Amino acid sequence: MSEEAKISHRAKMIKELVTLFNKNESLRNKFSAGSENPLPEKEYKYSDIYDVKHIELDNCKAEYIKPKDNFSEWIIIQLHGGGYVGGLKNSYRNLAGLYSESGNGAAVLSVDYRLAPKHVFPAALDDALSAYDWALDAGYKENQIILAGDSAGGGLALGLCHYLKDNERTLPRAIVTMSPWTDLTASGESYKENVDIDPVFGSRPEAVVGSTYIGDDKGDNPYISPLFGDFAGFPNMLVQVGTDEMLLSDSKSIVDKAKSAGVSVEYTEYQGMFHVFQMAGKLMPESKQAWEQIKNFISNL
Repeated sequence: MSEEAKISHRAKMIKELVTLFNKNESLRNKFSAGSENPLPEKEYKYSDIYDVKHIELDNCKAEYIKPKDNFSEWIIIQLHGGGYVGGLKNSYRNLAGLYSESGNGAAVLSVDYRLAPKHVFPAALDDALSAYDWALDAGYKENQIILAGDSAGGGLALGLCHYLKDNERTLPRAIVTMSPWTDLTASGESYKENVDIDPVFGSRPEAVVGSTYIGDDKGDNPYISPLFGDFAGFPNMLVQVGTDEMLLSDSKSIVDKAKSAGVSVEYTEYQGMFHVFQMAGKLMPESKQAWEQIKNFISNL
């Protein structure tokens, strides 16, 4: 049985739509936040179950949501994806609600960090650190903080942990990553092996091969590409990735390194899935299962 045959009917339809969207340059330019002239998004309205605050960090903004009732001890710092060139979109605000639910009523701080090419490394890292410090100033302890990120945001979460560790700071309780971009040198085998089956980047591999975010630094800097850092002492990690991604190696490689360093890692490859398929929320069985896994992971911390 092929991998494609193993995925749900709804996932097949969504995967086909994702493929068509990413092959159509005009559609991408209209709707992608990282493009030159994207269509403006409607003002987002969070659910009435949340208290919402718009936060001014040192060099960027963030959005803080906390359930009005039945909230938990956790704060999840959400570092969104977008290749370091796309900002905090409404789709990530939707994810904030899912993160809160997965954390049994966790507060969520979504960071709208500065973007390349105008703001290269270490801008995003500095902004993530600013968000971490904001959470501590707000009264949370490090063992109540969970870093969560998809794609570039997942890499940024891991890079932040390398920075905290190297500067003898206390690390967060856990890290949750979805298809983390951990190797901006694109050295993994899947960058070549999966290019023909990747619905997101297969038609535009340049999006993940070379990055303006690196600036004048080097791609193998662990704060840029956390794969090249030392994972000893890292907190519990959850890593999810789809088998049909060019970035599959990015997840496999950090999991191997982290486990070798004695880190507790929960790792799942979702068969036939595409980059950050969790964006589908509860619309398809595979993404619903991924969010249930996140909830179980947090519950067991």
